[in-house]
Amino acid sequence: MSGGGLLVAGTTSDAGKSVVTAGICRWLVRRGVKVAPFKGQNMSLNSFVTREGAEIGRAQAMQAQAARVEPTALMNPVLLKPGSDRSSQVVLMGRPVGELSARGYHGGRQRTLFEPVMACLEELRGTYDAVICEGAGSPAEINLRRTDIVNMGIARAARLPVLVVGDIDRGGVFAQFFGTTALLGPEDQELIAGYLVNKFRGDVTLLEPGLEMLHGLTGRRTFGVLPYAHGLGIDEEDGLRVSLRGTVRESVVAPPVGEDVLRVAVCAVPLMSNFTDVDALAAEPGVIVRFVDRPEELADADLVIVPGTRGTVRALEWLRERGLAGALARRAAEGRPVLGICGGFQALGEHIDDEVESRAGAVPGLGLLPVRVRFAAEKTLARPSGAALGQPVEGYEIHHGVAEVLGGEPFLDGCRVGEVWGTHWHGSLESDGFRRAFLRAVAAASGRRFVPAPDTSFAALREAQLDRLGDLIEEHADTDALLRLIEGGAPSGLPFIPPGAPDFPGAPAAGTPGAAQ
Repeated sequence: MSGGGLLVAGTTSDAGKSVVTAGICRWLVRRGVKVAPFKGQNMSLNSFVTREGAEIGRAQAMQAQAARVEPTALMNPVLLKPGSDRSSQVVLMGRPVGELSARGYHGGRQRTLFEPVMACLEELRGTYDAVICEGAGSPAEINLRRTDIVNMGIARAARLPVLVVGDIDRGGVFAQFFGTTALLGPEDQELIAGYLVNKFRGDVTLLEPGLEMLHGLTGRRTFGVLPYAHGLGIDEEDGLRVSLRGTVRESVVAPPVGEDVLRVAVCAVPLMSNFTDVDALAAEPGVIVRFVDRPEELADADLVIVPGTRGTVRALEWLRERGLAGALARRAAEGRPVLGICGGFQALGEHIDDEVESRAGAVPGLGLLPVRVRFAAEKTLARPSGAALGQPVEGYEIHHGVAEVLGGEPFLDGCRVGEVWGTHWHGSLESDGFRRAFLRAVAAASGRRFVPAPDTSFAALREAQLDRLGDLIEEHADTDALLRLIEGGAPSGLPFIPPGAPDFPGAPAAGTPGAAQ
């Protein structure tokens, strides 16, 4: 195989594009194929820092791990980080280049990004045997088609076959498949190779007559029916909306090693980012993680986490409005554990000077840590390593706030005062030895007879989950047909499904990947 490719599109957001892309990457690499993931434009508050110091979506970092390659900025050249319902920070090739409204982005800026996005895709296709691309939202968002750089825009320019994923658990999947196809223009439809049903429950033979009728209506086959799989435990996107029930991944239920469990409450601050930090805690036997938004929900928590956020000042206002600020202050006074991560760490400090993110100027913090924060125009992107509680720790940093630590006990790059801990490091709890030491300290402060499991390896658990994704593809998709699609492109002679959408001026001609939109 040389330079093969596929675009995994979806009938809706959250149809399962990220997990299917990861599963295909893991299946291919187990076959000996050198494969890379790609997403031209991603909207997410969950991001990651590559080894070269570039910020990309965590979903693409997870997909790179599925492909067993090092993630790079090429795999996600454009990242949008929402700051409100109407504006986002634009990150290009791993570096922020400005803040734009949705109208400003789709009205002009997005079109200028098409060529750099295509250049990244072409570079990956020249380096890897196959590139598995993930779309965004739905390819049938006809209001955005003219400036599309992530769905049919790149599929058409690069002549990528398109596999459309639909979530049957939501209902209406046949209408979604047919409607998605029928809303595309003739040249776009030529690339819609077929469909993949996701999250099916029950007897697949009951579904088969519908799949046959869909084939008759569209001339396109279904490449597989993936069963509903519990507890996949992978990093996904979040867009502007975060499903709090879904942020902690289900894991294999295991009893606590000690006599007690530990209860962790995570404050569900606005614009919460990198909430995947708590996944490593949720993977520990006997640790119960939940997201909260009321002060009374902190009462029985052994640890409260104030997580990262794209809006530190807004999060502070929210904590005060909800009465959580007072509850956190009472916990600190009582010597009960609190951990602030990145924006949460900044909120726990004494003072914030923000002329960058919120432009609110001088704002008092919660005053639980001796830290003063000044927001800088330049974003800190780093992959630090160090030690804490006698254990090695690795993490990554993504923040505009620069912290001046004025006292307390050093803790990673932050500090600790009593049982209040603060750090800018995301991902530190994925370091197994440090996580166990930290949980022992929390248990001691809380008077819980909790004992961390001695053998929990978060990296091994993640690898096992990625293998499960590969198994889903291998066992429930027509892999021979998928391989032909990746190697040879969409079948010729696929029928047009009316009414279609009108074509638009400036569409790249077939086979001209460098054409501007």
